[in-house]
Amino acid sequence: MGMAIVHRHHPKVVIHHFDRGVQYASHDYVETLLKYGFLISRSRKGNPQDNAITESFFKKAKVEEVYLWEYPTLEDVQIRLPFFIQKVYKRMHSALGYRPPVESEELFK
Repeated sequence: MGMAIVHRHHPKVVIHHFDRGVQYASHDYVETLLKYGFLISRSRKGNPQDNAITESFFKKAKVEEVYLWEYPTLEDVQIRLPFFIQKVYKRMHSALGYRPPVESEELFK
């Protein structure tokens, strides 16, 4: 989340959707979201479809990146994962009208 806040110029209204994992309910995490004006949306208990787009991304990231590499250092992770997200993972999702994410963002400016 920190990378997105620093490197992206998000619109005035951003909905941050996540599951019910304890890491997302931590005081510091929620305070950071509120500090930057994010609206918080949490999955309903036992309903993973609430977050289907994100779940699909993480599955793809694990299968096509994480499970294929052995990251000897944290620096390797910090290099590989942004590369995967920015250069490899260019999935055009139906929720975006099958447009690339950058093109979709332009529609909301």
